[in-house]
Amino acid sequence: MAENEELETAESETKQKILVADDEASIRRILETRLKMVGYDVVTAEDGEEAVEVFNKTNPDLVVLDVMMPKMDGYGVTREIRRTSDIPIIILTALGDVSERITGLELGADDYVIKPFSPKELEARVKAVLRRTISKDVIIPAAGSGATASAGGKNSKNIITTGVIKIDTARRQVFRKNERIRLTGMEFSLLELLVNNSGQAYSRNEILQHVWSYPADHRIDTRVVDVHISRLRSKLEADPTNPELILTARGIGYMFQRIN
Repeated sequence: MAENEELETAESETKQKILVADDEASIRRILETRLKMVGYDVVTAEDGEEAVEVFNKTNPDLVVLDVMMPKMDGYGVTREIRRTSDIPIIILTALGDVSERITGLELGADDYVIKPFSPKELEARVKAVLRRTISKDVIIPAAGSGATASAGGKNSKNIITTGVIKIDTARRQVFRKNERIRLTGMEFSLLELLVNNSGQAYSRNEILQHVWSYPADHRIDTRVVDVHISRLRSKLEADPTNPELILTARGIGYMFQRIN
């Protein structure tokens, strides 16, 4: 019996953990069941305050978060999580309420799913976002320590330098000189796509296919890309209103321009 309990504990520790926060018990129950069936460990919360508490206690790998919840709404929960963590967040929003989606994305959510939704659709979004946001645990050099993003030389081929910005594609980290710039996993994946194809313009639909893994025929509000581009510019550009790195390709979409 004890041996079985140890095996169950070990298996639980190796599974990716999803926090589902929604005030509707039926949605929590359905998502918990379906996500467990496809191999995730699932914890739940029925209001915003509980969501923050469970998040701090369980350290999940991804959060599925309803916007409209009692005690603290999804925006407040997103703000609290983003104070300390860059883990992926998928928000659940009402059909037709574009402002909810945009606000959630601007606060740091990685993707959204519109209610009512198919559990299979959410499973696909969870899988795609987790696949794109996996990062390695590394030691971050302290500012002023004299260490650089490419310290050691062994991984220098993974370092892309443009102006004062250094992008470490192996560790999925970005530095301005020796200071790390915090990016969410999806922000880094978007940046990586553009940087690895500098000078090539991508349409919003192409970006959604490459970064968010949306199928080519999937109809979605492409402003999810615009919001992420805006977030990247605010973190990387000296003047986000006059970008020099992430450029708008008029009539097409976006492209990255390296600076020597």
